[in-house]
Amino acid sequence: MKIVIVKLLGYLLTPIYLVVFGVLLVVFHPIQMICRNLGGYGAHKKSVDVMNFLIIKSLFILGTSTSFRGFEKLPKERPIILISNHQSLFDIPAIIWGFRDHHPKFIAKIELGKGIPSVSYNLRYGGSALIDRKKPLQSVREIGKLGRYIEKKKYTASIFPEGTRTKDGKMKPFLSAGVDTLLKATPSAVVVPLVIDGNYELLKKGLYPMSCGVNVQYTVLDPIEPGTLTVEELAMKTEI
Repeated sequence: MKIVIVKLLGYLLTPIYLVVFGVLLVVFHPIQMICRNLGGYGAHKKSVDVMNFLIIKSLFILGTSTSFRGFEKLPKERPIILISNHQSLFDIPAIIWGFRDHHPKFIAKIELGKGIPSVSYNLRYGGSALIDRKKPLQSVREIGKLGRYIEKKKYTASIFPEGTRTKDGKMKPFLSAGVDTLLKATPSAVVVPLVIDGNYELLKKGLYPMSCGVNVQYTVLDPIEPGTLTVEELAMKTEI
């Protein structure tokens, strides 16, 4: 009976959440533009932080609980290469908010740079790298450019080495090429593994219905000094 009620709630509450989610994206698009044009990077970033905080908090509509653990381990005043598993599109807002003091930037497919309110604007103007998977050389250039940027600014580059989202929570093998490019461009970076657990359950059946009562955890593990490790060894060390 409880399972039936939870499923029914998913059908009833998902439209409410999706309306809230869509409204946040639409409303914050012009807010981002105004903040960036009038206040530059700092104001733009604050608007993005607030939007993603609201996206996470509004998941309470579905009875979702979110917890952040181990974030006190994050080093200060150093560039970070954040290596994480990837479970759903809701990984991104949590990383933006949880790592807000470390200015997370992303490696995203170029198609996401157009057509999505707020998301596309932030990818284009927030410092992230947009890569064309059909053009390997372009991808390498953009990732290298991102690496040099976070090296200079002491920011964070977030990468999902699985290459795609998992639908069942089981991790796929990590691909090391993107990490290798980042490490070469960011010699002073420290590698931080992030474990995401539970997000895949939110979208087990896609965007409708979303699951209710999910517990999502974001856990930072001990930072790793790349040192003499090969990229393959580093990938294995961060594969949780």
